[in-house]
Amino acid sequence: MTPDPASFDELVADGEGAPVEGWDFSWFEGRAREERTPWGYALTAAERLGTAEAAVDLVLSRHPVVTAWDEVARLLVPGGTLLTQQVGPGTHRELIDFLMGPQPVNPARDPRHEVAAATAAGLDVLDLQEARCRVELDDVGAVVHFLRKVPWTVPGFTVDAYRDRLRRLHEQISRDGPFVSTSVRYLLEARRAG
Repeated sequence: MTPDPASFDELVADGEGAPVEGWDFSWFEGRAREERTPWGYALTAAERLGTAEAAVDLVLSRHPVVTAWDEVARLLVPGGTLLTQQVGPGTHRELIDFLMGPQPVNPARDPRHEVAAATAAGLDVLDLQEARCRVELDDVGAVVHFLRKVPWTVPGFTVDAYRDRLRRLHEQISRDGPFVSTSVRYLLEARRAG
């Protein structure tokens, strides 16, 4: 079935017109879904906050661009812990490769590098868990909005530059259903020696 060209244009315009300020993802309701990690970072962090007794016996960090391990080690009291959820290597590989062609995976996102950096800063790594979470994007408008909201996924993304690939993606979604991508996450817990 050939999709209606107007529906492609309408969906793209909808994704382009949606505001991207802030970190609110409610616009995606009914248009995209992301499977949650098995550890549930928000709940785990809330539980840890309930046991924190000093300002810096707990550091929480979710999806940092860079972790300043030496600074974390300096701030934590002896016995204090860091709980961080980070974006792992190959996140949204399917979407990136569809739009840009095969791309190398960023080795800096490998959790082994973070474990080595935490250890080098004098922290003991207590736990490391990894998860691959399914992401479903129901229409090309959701893809456009996602790429505008999270611009580092496809650097320099514009609808004009990717219009042909977006049209192919729209045709694929119309034919096969939601586009499926994968978000890679890992949870790392480290403690400063007491």
